[in-house]
Amino acid sequence: MELRQIQYFIEVAKREHVTEAALALHVAQSAVSRQIFNLEEELGVNLFIREGRNVRLTPIGKIFLEHMEEAIKVIENARQEVQEYLDPEHGKIRIGFPSSLAAYTLPTIISAFREQYPNVKFELKQSSYHDLISGVIRGDIDMALLGPLPIQEKKVRGDILFTERLVALLPIHHPLANKRTLNLNELREDSFILFPKGFVLREIVDNACKQFSFEPKVSFEGEDIDAIKGLVSAGLGVTLIPEVTLVDSLPRSTVKLTVLEPQVTRTVGVIIPAERKLLPAEKLFYDFVREFFALLGQFQK
Repeated sequence: MELRQIQYFIEVAKREHVTEAALALHVAQSAVSRQIFNLEEELGVNLFIREGRNVRLTPIGKIFLEHMEEAIKVIENARQEVQEYLDPEHGKIRIGFPSSLAAYTLPTIISAFREQYPNVKFELKQSSYHDLISGVIRGDIDMALLGPLPIQEKKVRGDILFTERLVALLPIHHPLANKRTLNLNELREDSFILFPKGFVLREIVDNACKQFSFEPKVSFEGEDIDAIKGLVSAGLGVTLIPEVTLVDSLPRSTVKLTVLEPQVTRTVGVIIPAERKLLPAEKLFYDFVREFFALLGQFQK
């Protein structure tokens, strides 16, 4: 079994079309067909069902694909580790993050890191909380910034970088807009603009409201923090969002109020796979992030 055969097999399985796979691989269709045929001959099983110009995996083909994708990841990690062993400051880091950390936290970290290690490359992926955890477990990304830090998931480990408040964001003409603080109970009759059910920030807000025995009346749902802020700015409702998302400036026609009761917070941290050793460039960044926030915390104290 040759590495080229595995690469051709994965590409055909992904596209379910030999011609399209050949175009993506920049080789002749006949070369792809021949390698797939040789692979099936060697294994003694049919990996694909042919349907005209299209193909689809057989049941055993699907099982074989899962193993081969893992094998390619191992080979790629080994190749990358050798390269980064020789020069970790020229490696690449794949990092995931949620929208709530996109505008300020992530850029601040990467900017500070690049001042010391300007040649390290980054591949960034924005996604939802649970998808980020799954991505780290599967190896689609090397690590993820997220909040709150998961404590039940055994296949990832991580460190809390800081704890932040969720604050109330209200339209400027709201009856409570002239206050500096409020209790969450004062918003029980308001229309809320929140993330959809299943998002961790929605869960935090719902749980906070439950402490005052009410469920927020949700008028709009959105998966993007900037869209939520924009709807509040338009006077369409109120929201609770992480304070870090308002660091640079408040959206127009809005006010920020501290929530005194209950205090709504979340931990923000970085997670890495528990069952895989970090490559040199990844470890360089991971250690930097932890030291960066440890020093920041001492300074703020």
